[in-house]
Amino acid sequence: MTTLQLVWFIIIGVLFAGFFFLEGFDYGVGMSVLTLAKDEDERDQVIASIGPVWDGNEVWLITAGGAMFASFPYWYSALFSGYYLVLFIILFGLIIRGVSFEFRSRTDPSKKGIWDWTLGLGSFIVPFMFGIMFISMVQGMPMDSHGNVWAGFTNYVNLFSVVGGVALTLLAYLHGLNYIGLKTEWPLRDRVKKYAEVLYPILYIGLVAFAVLMYFKTDFFQVHFVGTLSLLAVIVLLSVIAHIAVIKNNEGLAFATSGLTLVALVALLFQGLFPRLMISSNNSKFDLLITNSSSSPYTLKVMTIVVCTFLPIVLLYIGWTYYIFRKRVSGKKSKTKSTGY
Repeated sequence: MTTLQLVWFIIIGVLFAGFFFLEGFDYGVGMSVLTLAKDEDERDQVIASIGPVWDGNEVWLITAGGAMFASFPYWYSALFSGYYLVLFIILFGLIIRGVSFEFRSRTDPSKKGIWDWTLGLGSFIVPFMFGIMFISMVQGMPMDSHGNVWAGFTNYVNLFSVVGGVALTLLAYLHGLNYIGLKTEWPLRDRVKKYAEVLYPILYIGLVAFAVLMYFKTDFFQVHFVGTLSLLAVIVLLSVIAHIAVIKNNEGLAFATSGLTLVALVALLFQGLFPRLMISSNNSKFDLLITNSSSSPYTLKVMTIVVCTFLPIVLLYIGWTYYIFRKRVSGKKSKTKSTGY
């Protein structure tokens, strides 16, 4: 394995981690429109909290897919062909979620409820189906020597993948609640705390079930025992810190740690895969490896130069955007002036 191959495997992991950290709270906020907000004013307030940033956050997913295509084309082709229907459902969720922002702001007030539901539904579909995809992938899929995936329904949808989908959705929802607590005024902030205090104990149960199923359904503990155990402990620790931060009204810490929990989850999955990219459940000889699935050294070198040149600019722009829209969003019921989008 060359250094550039390893670097690009890490870069793709970082891109997915950035996607789930930033876009994860967007999904949580979208689900909160149906579950947290009690009236139209609060729904407007919740949606306005992500109005300036949600579409920019989705760029991380596009970049991750593009980086995978350019650096590991065999991984890209196996993943996108083997998970065609799953990715189609994810795309459907992204589409109905994206259009709901625009149509809701331009439709008759009496019809806003339709777009509230499409926003909430799309925000649920995407993290749940990503959980299904990633967890079924780390279990292993039936593959042949050419990287073709021949999977049935139960290879995609089974106990472990459903638990993973629910866990990822719940993490995104809690991340969104913490973001709303950080970005809005009362009474939403008070309700966020009440919801989170109920949901964190449920999350602990889900994390225990996830860890147990990972032990029996994957080879992570056999291949990377220390790394797997350490990252599972980090995920639990970050969740506990976020829970305590919610109780103590430390909204910034709660948001940061809930986001880092998603980052740690991505790190757990990628370190368990290493040095593989796709795991064959029928024959380990058919596994896609980093060493035999990458682009040419020249391609990786050029891509590295491009990333080193433009990544700092992109990160500065993202930081500037969040700084500009750092103020809390107020509704009509709040004493302070509203700052929508």
